[in-house]
Amino acid sequence: MAIKITDECINCGACEPECPNNAIYDAGAAWRFSDGTGLKGVIDFGDGNTLNAEESQAALSDDIYYIVPDKCTECVGFHDEPQCAAVCPVDCCVDDEDVRETEEELLAKKDWLHMNE
Repeated sequence: MAIKITDECINCGACEPECPNNAIYDAGAAWRFSDGTGLKGVIDFGDGNTLNAEESQAALSDDIYYIVPDKCTECVGFHDEPQCAAVCPVDCCVDDEDVRETEEELLAKKDWLHMNE
């Protein structure tokens, strides 16, 4: 699974610098797969879809900080617990029930995100 930020977020920004995958963005900020990862140029998702890693993607929220599920590994392979949740003063970084992944899938995602580093 991934972590999501609920609408209880107070926009303090404590979570953003803690993410090892740079998966957390400020409200309204565009994001890129290349931000904080080893992904460069055209990336292949393995399902026939490709995308330029440096291409800006639309913000997922205009109101609160948000986490890009495709970049979130729940800190697996980096830390013992999700760092965003550990530092959040209002406990609004929670499991995203809509995105379920096994530890093996999260480790594979981590390896994919950081393959060129």
